[in-house]
Amino acid sequence: MSTRYNSLSANDLRQCIRITTGATIGFTLCKLFNWNYGVFFTITPMLLLGLAPVMSAHAMRQIITSSTMAIIEVGILTSLLGGFPGIMTPVVFLLFAYRFAVMSKGDLFLFGAFGVIMLSIMLNFASYPGTDLNNLLFNNFFATLLSVAIAYLMMALFPDVEPRTPKGSSPKAPHRMRHETLLGATVATISFIAFQVLDLQDSLSAQASTILILFPMHWNGVLDTARKRAIGTILGVSVGVICQFILYDWSNLLVLVIPLLWISIFLFSQFHLREGGGSSIGFGAMTTLGILFGQYLSADNDLIFSAMYRISSMAVAITLTLLLCHTIHLLLNRFEATRFGY
Repeated sequence: MSTRYNSLSANDLRQCIRITTGATIGFTLCKLFNWNYGVFFTITPMLLLGLAPVMSAHAMRQIITSSTMAIIEVGILTSLLGGFPGIMTPVVFLLFAYRFAVMSKGDLFLFGAFGVIMLSIMLNFASYPGTDLNNLLFNNFFATLLSVAIAYLMMALFPDVEPRTPKGSSPKAPHRMRHETLLGATVATISFIAFQVLDLQDSLSAQASTILILFPMHWNGVLDTARKRAIGTILGVSVGVICQFILYDWSNLLVLVIPLLWISIFLFSQFHLREGGGSSIGFGAMTTLGILFGQYLSADNDLIFSAMYRISSMAVAITLTLLLCHTIHLLLNRFEATRFGY
């Protein structure tokens, strides 16, 4: 499987600058004001500006609505059903299912994709003792609002040079949409169960990988995305380690951290857009770097250990997810109502 690279247009270069500067602003504000859950403030603007080429009112409504619903759902689930995993699990499946269903239809893909990621991350964080649920939910919503504001600011400062051609989506047969919905929701739910049972609280990158590779929602796409995600994670971790070596004991000095982060994300965002966007190697690399810097970079934390742990946990998570995806894909194809096809 080869990856095709396209030349960057003037619009692509502007989008690279928007992604890079937006994520860096979110990271900087988080560190300056010592906000909790730095991953939300670094990754959310990166996802928004990376998945939505142009910030619009439609994209804003999807992001804010998705965050609001995920917050309400996590709050209710953990408060009422946190001690009843047998009841909570099918509810979690249904929450994932309706998000993958709207992703399959296409019009509200950003709503579903953003919701799947945030629901998975917040459910994982909220399930551990010592987590301040109100603080978690507030920071997620605040990070979402801040990311929308940053996205609009980036569009104002670095607008597109020329109008973009809207990308149309082909209609899908009902049996294909059922296949994609059930495949995504089943794997996402099993991933949630695994990270609870195995107590993998510190494996955020691996957890995110099991969700992000599901975005194509079919076996061939998942296989290709998994390969790109694995390569991207290795690249992101490698650059994170290099940055740690350069910073050494000065990782708490933002004046040194910020330029390194900006340059690194800018390089990866170019790869992302040269590959045509979507679930690319560059996207995997910059989200991995965003998780490392946003969640684990601090004066008293060993980023190198965190980076090595990210690689090993991600490799295991992606391998097991692929095996699970293939099994469910074959099972769903046994039935006409859920058979994958156009």
